[in-house]
Amino acid sequence: MYESVAVVGATGAVGRIVIDQLAARAFPHRSLRLLASSRSAGSTVRFGDRELIVELLEPSAFRGVDLVIASTPDEVAAEFVPWAVEAGAVVIDESGFWRMNADVPLVVPEVNPEAAFRHRGIIASPNCSTTQMVVALAPLHREARVRRVIVSTYQATSGAGLGGTAELFSGTRAALDDHSPKPDVFRHPIAFNLIPQIGGEKEQGYTSEEMKMVYETRKILGDEQIEVCPTCVRVPVAVGHSESILVETERPISLERARELFASAPGITLLDDLAAGEYPMPRDSEGRDDVQVGRLRKDLSSPNGLAFWCVSDNLRKGAATNAVQIAELLIRQAATA
Repeated sequence: MYESVAVVGATGAVGRIVIDQLAARAFPHRSLRLLASSRSAGSTVRFGDRELIVELLEPSAFRGVDLVIASTPDEVAAEFVPWAVEAGAVVIDESGFWRMNADVPLVVPEVNPEAAFRHRGIIASPNCSTTQMVVALAPLHREARVRRVIVSTYQATSGAGLGGTAELFSGTRAALDDHSPKPDVFRHPIAFNLIPQIGGEKEQGYTSEEMKMVYETRKILGDEQIEVCPTCVRVPVAVGHSESILVETERPISLERARELFASAPGITLLDDLAAGEYPMPRDSEGRDDVQVGRLRKDLSSPNGLAFWCVSDNLRKGAATNAVQIAELLIRQAATA
């Protein structure tokens, strides 16, 4: 049992859901410490039926802490994670800073749970767009080995933090009032618009968000030969990332078998009845911890291809829930050791 747990970034959108999830899932612990920057230190956050005071994120805050769940910007994670590990804690980190470090496992519990047990004090949780995709790809990869993925994402504004969603709402009001919305969080107005750029420019014209999907997918599935061609788009939706995925496998998978694989896979809900208008949509995914899959069909251009649509709450399975599930893996391992 991890007796003392700390949540870093406790007042952020993901941090608050982590706290809610620890309460809702009755995560075993004796004490909970909430940590944040000086801007939030001294404020209170509800945990179950209690109000807890947020403490300042500093090296001494990790004294006596066994387990840390953190959601912070990369530069913050780069500084504080070594403090926590040096103090003897295991850190489950949501930032992008540690994900591709060779000594840090990158874990999605439904896909590669065994990787979590090889940690050296740090376990990384993937990018939200990668997380839902690999949950959907995993049963296909186990069945017939995924060789190539073409994915287009439709990512909610909450992926850019609380300010992203606030800008969606304020921009929508401005546009409806015939005013020109002024973007701040995003490069262009997001209301009634799509922005085909998430992150800065990286190699060959791809963005940082897109390259995360390439490298993280290979690491989680344990196959450096998987080819991934991503396009990441910000859309005027508050919560819930959607993805259009075309996957090519080493051997063909029939539609019937693909439905069986999705229906029986952990963490996946199959919603696939086009005639009845039943398929995943972001408004229905909000507040859920599963990855919803639908619009399943054979690729018209390749006998080994399958096309489908998947949706997930980016703040829950895409971030907070995945981190808490990793913590639960560690608890179960400790109970059987």
